[in-house]
Amino acid sequence: MRCRLRIGPYILPSAVVLAPMAGVTDRPFRVLCRRLGAGLAASEMITSDTRLWNTPKSRHRMNHEGEPEPRVVQLAGADPQALADAARANVALGAQIIDLNMGCPAKKVCGRLCGSALLTDEALVARILQAVVSAVDVPVTLKIRTGWDREHRNGANIACIAQECGIAALAVHGRTRADFYEGAAEYDTIRAIKSRVRIPVFVNGDIATAKKAREVLDFTGADGVMIGRASHGAPWIFRAVNVHLAEGIAPPPLLRADLRDIILAHLDSLYFFYGEESGVRIARKHLGWYCELLDEPAQIRRDLMGAASTAAQFAHALKHFEDWVSGAAVAA
Repeated sequence: MRCRLRIGPYILPSAVVLAPMAGVTDRPFRVLCRRLGAGLAASEMITSDTRLWNTPKSRHRMNHEGEPEPRVVQLAGADPQALADAARANVALGAQIIDLNMGCPAKKVCGRLCGSALLTDEALVARILQAVVSAVDVPVTLKIRTGWDREHRNGANIACIAQECGIAALAVHGRTRADFYEGAAEYDTIRAIKSRVRIPVFVNGDIATAKKAREVLDFTGADGVMIGRASHGAPWIFRAVNVHLAEGIAPPPLLRADLRDIILAHLDSLYFFYGEESGVRIARKHLGWYCELLDEPAQIRRDLMGAASTAAQFAHALKHFEDWVSGAAVAA
C-alpha cells in the first residue's frame, strides 16, 4: 500500500474514498462510509447559484454537523466568479476542502455548460480553477472525466492545467461524457494523466471489488481509488478494499448481525436527518439496495417500499433483517 495521501494540510486515513453522488452521498451516508473506512467523502453536488441555496435540498446538502474532518463540499457551475463566491461561502460554513465538479454527465448539468461539458473549453477551465483557488485558503480539488467523447480525450491536458492552477488533488472517472455510465471504464487515459502530473490522482469507475482496486492502482500508478456505485447497499466495501490494499488479503466477512446493525443505524440516521416525510422516502432507495442481501428480496422489498411511516418501515426492516441474521452465521 502506498504512503498515506496528503491533500493540503490533511493526511487521509485511507487512499480509498467515496465518490460524490447526487441523491446518495448525503450526510448520513458520508458519515457511515467514513466510519467504515472511506478516507474522504464529498458532499452531494451543490450549485454555485446562491439564489437556490434556500431550498430544503440545498440546506441538507450544506449541513455538516458532526461530520468527520476534513469536510468536503463539491460545487458545480460555469461562472468563475460565482464559483469563487460559492466556495468562500461554503468555507465560512465549515467546508475544509472545495471540490469542483467537471465530471457530471447529466444533460440538465451539461446543458448549462457545467459538469463534464466544461471539458470542451480548456480556457474556461483554467479561469474557473484560478478563480476558486485564489478565493479560498483551503485545498481545492477537481473531479473530471477522460474527455467529452472518445475522439476528444483531453483529460491529460485538463490535469496539467489543474496542476498549474494549484489544484491539490484530481479524481478521474474512466469514461467520457458521451459514455455516460455505459461500457467498461478505460484506464489508459488515467495512466497517462498520472505520468504527467505530480498532484495526487484518484482513479474512479467500475471499481467494485478489492481485487479490482489493486489491479487498477497497479496499472495506472494512481495514488488512490474513488468508489461510487459499488458502495450502494454495501458501504462496508471500504473496509474490504483497505485491508486488501494494506495486507494483500481479504478481511474476515462481517457477521450478519454486524451488517444488520449497520443498516438499522443508517435508517435511524436518515430519519433523524430528514424527518418523518422525507426520511421514509429517502430510506426506500437505500433499503432497495440493502435488500439484495436478503433471501427473498422482491417479496420483502414490497413491505419496505410500501411502509407509510418511519416507524412502520423500521419495524419491517428490523423483522426481515433479524430473520436474515437467524438464517446463517456469516455474510458472504
